[in-house]
Amino acid sequence: MPILRDKLDEAKIHNRTGCCFHSSYWTAKLLWLRKEHEDIFKKTAKWLSFSDFVALKLFGANQTSVSMASATGIFDIRLSDWDDELLKFLKIKRENLPEIVAEDSQTFQLNERYAERWKQLKNAKWFLAIGDGAANNLGAGCDEKSRAALMVGTSGAMRVAYQGKVPKEIPSGLWCYRIDRKKIIIGGALSDGGGLYRWLKDNFRLKKNDDKTEVEIEKRIPDGHGLTFLPFLAGERSTGYHENARGAVLGLKSATDTIDIVQAALESVAYRFAEIYDQLNNVVKIKEIIASGGALRESPVWTQIIADVLGQNMSLPDVREASSRGAVLLALEMIGKIEDIEKIETPKGREFKFDKKRHAVYKKARERHEKFYNLLV
Repeated sequence: MPILRDKLDEAKIHNRTGCCFHSSYWTAKLLWLRKEHEDIFKKTAKWLSFSDFVALKLFGANQTSVSMASATGIFDIRLSDWDDELLKFLKIKRENLPEIVAEDSQTFQLNERYAERWKQLKNAKWFLAIGDGAANNLGAGCDEKSRAALMVGTSGAMRVAYQGKVPKEIPSGLWCYRIDRKKIIIGGALSDGGGLYRWLKDNFRLKKNDDKTEVEIEKRIPDGHGLTFLPFLAGERSTGYHENARGAVLGLKSATDTIDIVQAALESVAYRFAEIYDQLNNVVKIKEIIASGGALRESPVWTQIIADVLGQNMSLPDVREASSRGAVLLALEMIGKIEDIEKIETPKGREFKFDKKRHAVYKKARERHEKFYNLLV
């Protein structure tokens, strides 16, 4: 990342591509490959995502969707085209990349080899892949500016999707991609989500006592432990993008027990979501949050903590595979089977109403968290 930041204007490129300089994006990956494996880099004719490779094999199409291209970090989200400055810097030619599909509604059919292999799919029409996060938003019913999707699986994310223009200025801690040429998705992602909770349960030998752990946390008062937990076991993505950030537990004392640490960890993830939430509200005005993800379905206590920290009511719809549902809905809209995804009702689920007193406690705790974040990260 230092090379990218020394040679390029990160703020301008972030606002153009919607992506910061981070190892999760192609900008850093391709630069590393060029420097560490120069021979392989020179011999490579095509740089493809896995979904692009599958499309090439199944359909013979060297093409990618706007959605997949926009998450690479080398794509101009306003022009819906590869970014010329970054291609030149990375020494990548356009012919080394898949062609961006001309029409979002374009479909493909299996080539002769796979049509013979899967006869029942011979005449099926296939769309190119879209990003999992984009599909998750659509599947959770979050496809307008006032509604945010908050997902916690192994990692975590908070996103707003809508039909319209890219914001004039993208907040520094957020990313912004395209779902297609009409729809935008903006938000942030956390490296540590449900994976952090599982790590704590494994290492504190709480794995066999999930229900007991939940009940014990629920009985305790917000921030009653006085701990500050920095949830960066896997580094940081949003909002600071500190690649080498490390986790920490501050304020330990002899009376601290394992539940205190677990509670502090869950609260700390909620504080990181609050940072994303605040930056999103500089672009849109969020009135409703729809939650999803296995980690939240398994932990109503954690879902309530997040609602209390954000000071925002949340609902957890009865949709187990929001991403799959979203991909289907987008395809149906593309082929004209449904008029507008926004008009499709999302199944209702459990409601979580935030508590004003708990929110006030968490607001002060979050200030302490932010103080240590700035000192150590």
